[in-house]
Amino acid sequence: MTETLLKLDNLKTHFYTERGMVTAVDGISFQVDKGEIIGLVGESGCGKSVTIQSILRLFDERTVAYEGAVNYKGKNLLTYDKREMQHIRGNEISMIFQDPLSSLNPVQTIGRQISEPIRIHQKLSKKAAKEEAVKLLRLVGIPNPEARVDEYPHQLSGGMRQRAMIAVALACKPSLLLADEPTTALDVTIQSQILNLMKDLNEELDMGVIFITHDLGVVAELCSRVIVMYLGEIVEEASIRELFTRPLHPYTQGLIKSIPAMDGDRSEELYVIKGTVPSLTQVPKGCRFANRCLYANEQCFAAPPPTYVETDSQKVKCWRYKEIQESKEADPREIAGAK
Repeated sequence: MTETLLKLDNLKTHFYTERGMVTAVDGISFQVDKGEIIGLVGESGCGKSVTIQSILRLFDERTVAYEGAVNYKGKNLLTYDKREMQHIRGNEISMIFQDPLSSLNPVQTIGRQISEPIRIHQKLSKKAAKEEAVKLLRLVGIPNPEARVDEYPHQLSGGMRQRAMIAVALACKPSLLLADEPTTALDVTIQSQILNLMKDLNEELDMGVIFITHDLGVVAELCSRVIVMYLGEIVEEASIRELFTRPLHPYTQGLIKSIPAMDGDRSEELYVIKGTVPSLTQVPKGCRFANRCLYANEQCFAAPPPTYVETDSQKVKCWRYKEIQESKEADPREIAGAK
């Protein structure tokens, strides 16, 4: 029987700004099972990073407020005090940040940064923690770990720094790993190595993973399930097979169409979703994607759509997804005008 590791229930993250309160994450609900890798996709500004940082409550809580629940192993992390959250962060739930050069401490050795959470959470001696750091560097594929453990971040290549960040995140063998675009700044060869490493570690440690990326190719290779976000909401959730064979939301369809085809006509312009993600201070009244959607009609602009359950594993937040599916060959403008 599958064990639920994390369950978000109507999570909302509000920020207090000079222009008033803005809601960066608005009613997010999904779950992650033990040993499962799920992808979180969407354009910049859709709330992906805020979602996973809210799980660990990394924001200054003098300027942010949370609603809903973040249930980890059946307990709501939003009710934890500071000391209880310190026990969770880096121990049971770890995070890999997007840019290792800015996330790693430039004046501490790699070994010290890996061994610090081990000493704090597992109460090992300095010597034993350093030995564990060497083992972790070897585990993530860094050559000559006995020497690298005493080097500083600037002495490592981009790929090695990212591997070192993964070693820091895995130091206490977490149950859940949050990865915020960990391969974005890497070249294709190193990216492939990091993805293979994460798959191997996921299988070896049986940990759940939430993987943020803009690259749907990475999602197809790594994840079993995908959550598509737009302007702070989940607009579609589906298995990998469903997402690529039968995407239901126009936004998801646009993201997939934007993937360049290897055998496509190189004289044709690449497909783009017109427009940009609106500001959080100007959230549309109806469907949040309506002003960029080819299929939007009056209903779409008037009221936000509910979430429809299409199958056991696929949900979509769109008024007209069935009409769109039935009329795929029609001109989008004709569908938008239909009642």
